[in-house]
Amino acid sequence: MKVPVVDADLCTGCGACADVCPDVFDMGEGDIAVVKNPTGASESDIQDAIDGCPSEAISWTEQTQ
Repeated sequence: MKVPVVDADLCTGCGACADVCPDVFDMGEGDIAVVKNPTGASESDIQDAIDGCPSEAISWTEQTQ
């Protein structure tokens, strides 16, 4: 299963991902984006958040169950 991940070292804290997918992303400590619910939106909506990240801090990873 594909799930989104945020690279905290690249995240600038702009909040664009949380604006696009508030059920998936949240702004955590230090205004760094975190994934709060990797299945909180469709893959298409999550991809929109990934594509909209100006620092390219979000990507997909495979998660085994």
